Amino acid sequence: MPEDVQMSEQQAAPPAAATAAAPAPSTLHHLKEIASVIEAGSLTKEVRRISRAVRLTVALRRRLGHRDVSAFLAFALPASTEAYARLTSLLPKEDDTEMDLDATAQATQISIKHGLPEIEIYCYLLVLIFLIDQKKYDEAKACATTSIARLKNMNRRTVDVLASRLYFYYSYVHELTNSLAEIRGNLLALHRMATLHRDELGQETLLNLLLRNYLHYNLYDQAEKLRSKAPRFEAHSNQQFCRYLFYLGKIRTIQLEYTDAKESLLQAARKAPTAARGFRIQCNKWAIIVRLLLGEIPERTVFMQKGMKKALTPYFELTNAVRIGDLELFRTVADKFASTFSADRTRNLIVRLRHNVIRTGLRNISISYSRISLADIAKKLRLDSQNPVADAECIVSKAIRDGAIDATIDHANGWMVSKETGDVYSTNEPQVAFNSRIAFCLNMHNEAVKAMRFPPNSHKEKESAEKRRERLQQEEELAKHMAEEDDDDF
Repeated sequence: MPEDVQMSEQQAAPPAAATAAAPAPSTLHHLKEIASVIEAGSLTKEVRRISRAVRLTVALRRRLGHRDVSAFLAFALPASTEAYARLTSLLPKEDDTEMDLDATAQATQISIKHGLPEIEIYCYLLVLIFLIDQKKYDEAKACATTSIARLKNMNRRTVDVLASRLYFYYSYVHELTNSLAEIRGNLLALHRMATLHRDELGQETLLNLLLRNYLHYNLYDQAEKLRSKAPRFEAHSNQQFCRYLFYLGKIRTIQLEYTDAKESLLQAARKAPTAARGFRIQCNKWAIIVRLLLGEIPERTVFMQKGMKKALTPYFELTNAVRIGDLELFRTVADKFASTFSADRTRNLIVRLRHNVIRTGLRNISISYSRISLADIAKKLRLDSQNPVADAECIVSKAIRDGAIDATIDHANGWMVSKETGDVYSTNEPQVAFNSRIAFCLNMHNEAVKAMRFPPNSHKEKESAEKRRERLQQEEELAKHMAEEDDDDF
């Protein structure tokens, strides 16, 4: 009788468990689903499936654990392969006595085909990301080097998306260990290989990595030579295109081509995803400096953008000093935030702003006084030199020659005589401003027209209602796919 009672209790247990909520899928289960997506993309040669697998991995990144990665390697790679032995040896040693019950329960639900190169490269990428997050940089460098050596023997378009991410983390882990100069030759060789294989996404990624490598060591001339000779094509990744515009803006700024630099930096800030706040802050910092060097004063709204106010505070105070034309305030701000400007690598550009501050102060003086002595100008500009009057005379002469002020110098009496301010609408300034606005609108219109997609042979034959429905459905799927790409990590 006691045995019968005990069996009846055990039989009554399953219905009670069935009423409980189903457990959430484990991280290992998600990784297996990602592997199945990669397998489907490899077999059907659909690159968008591989891109979706990369996005899912980025979303799963914070939940990765040692047991999850080890169990996935055992699931995705045969134990006899060289890749499995290398990757498992790179993982940190931990106690694996505890079993993930959810993972073991779901292990039989998903299966993949072994031997696919895409699965192997994805395993390299997953282990590399995990090691970087665990701050195991030496093991991560070894994993990245091994994966790059494996990629050199592959030429499959379905691997290109995974390869571009491996290139990025390969450079990133060397940047974390201050050894970017060691991989410059490898990056150039990989870029040449991507060009020969017509891997345009790889070319975009590697070109940006090379530009970042050169700019990290202030090799702006080499970066410009590479950029000018690299093959150009239509951008495949919005994130890579934004990075390219940012690096191009930095190169143009150092080369004193401020107008082109301003356009590139502002375009990079506009095109960057909203989630890429750090990147947009860097773009705005450089754009502010370039606009100040051009003699423009950025609007206050630039410094009050959501999430950027604190980071842009030093540049706001710097802009205020340039706007007032107070050289002493400019020196104070430059010294106060010297560490910030050095970290942003904009300190050398800020030194160039000294002349703009002097010119702004001189313009305010010429508007306020019809006649003023050069000694008073030197005093108001706070020139701290051995002969401030002579320096003031040189500064006034150059400003008159450049057209910054409308005045004359009376050398006999040591005066600057300002001319009467005329009607600005009688000059060409309104026309120049109007033409610049028209050019901006026309450029935007031309870019919008280029971005439009027209159905093929629309001028030859009229499509039926069924074909039109199919075309609209394809366009909706394409738009959804492009929107998913924009949400990718930056």
